[in-house]
Amino acid sequence: MLSEHDVQTCESCGARIRWTVTAAGKRLPVDADPAADGNTAAYYDGTGRLRSRGLTRERPVLEHAEWLARPHFATCTRPPARRSSRSGARARQGVRPGHWRPR
Repeated sequence: MLSEHDVQTCESCGARIRWTVTAAGKRLPVDADPAADGNTAAYYDGTGRLRSRGLTRERPVLEHAEWLARPHFATCTRPPARRSSRSGARARQGVRPGHWRPR
């Protein structure tokens, strides 16, 4: 049974979620309750931080105290609008310099 101390609410849809940290150091929301059809292994590390890893061909099964979770991006009923990487960027003008090469 998982503790309820780290359960939060999704700002978009109001669902119960938990925030994990991936091996790459990125934050990933997962549904608060374990999911039999999940594709993410979630676990608490030695410091009590909730971590997650994707199930891969090299490591396809749960290890030690991991539990199956489903990323909340897959189940959110009202996902926030996607941010464009070009938003707020100004149009570039002028000549693009060529590569510098020694003569």
